[in-house]
Amino acid sequence: MVEHDVLSATRDAYDAAAPTYAQLFRDTLRDSPLDRAMLGVFAEAVRAGGGGQVADLGCGPGHVTAHLDELGLAAFGIDASPVMIESARQAYPGLRFDVGSMAALTIADGALGGVLSRWSIIHTPPQGLPAILAEFHRVLAPGGHLLVGFWASGDPSHPTQVFDHAVAPAYRWSPDHLAAMLRESGLAEVARMVREPQPTDRRQFQEVHLLARKA
Repeated sequence: MVEHDVLSATRDAYDAAAPTYAQLFRDTLRDSPLDRAMLGVFAEAVRAGGGGQVADLGCGPGHVTAHLDELGLAAFGIDASPVMIESARQAYPGLRFDVGSMAALTIADGALGGVLSRWSIIHTPPQGLPAILAEFHRVLAPGGHLLVGFWASGDPSHPTQVFDHAVAPAYRWSPDHLAAMLRESGLAEVARMVREPQPTDRRQFQEVHLLARKA
């Protein structure tokens, strides 16, 4: 019940923030060469692993889903916020966007060649994350890849740290701890990128991208 309440509150908050969010973040990849590079690595890994459909989970206004499409992937987006999904559909009418929850994906076992989760796990309470990682593993085909993005905790001795997010309560994660959780879920780390905060960044946190593969 608590996790359902968290999901509902987060969904409602993003519904309210969707117009502003789409305006602020739709072009962020243009000024983020490291993010584009990691997405390119992810695209190559998916193709090398056999290809297949790719789900952008927590797709928001759809700009990253569209970038994956430009990279040649068969990408579609899923988000818990109906307003975000409607915004994505209007902006990118040629792509598929569905309302859904990462904790209960309506996707068949082993159906995907790739899963992208950019900052979509940050609102999940720590006790709820193993179930979501298990869903990522379930929907990936053998050899499929996951790319997960998040902010790192400031103290490696703390697996998670709560921080004040503008939309909903959120968590930072120790990269090593999250990598260990991925291993426990059957997803082996392939690579990671850690980006140090820039002086102009609103949040002075390290950004982490973990690339993992399902055996």
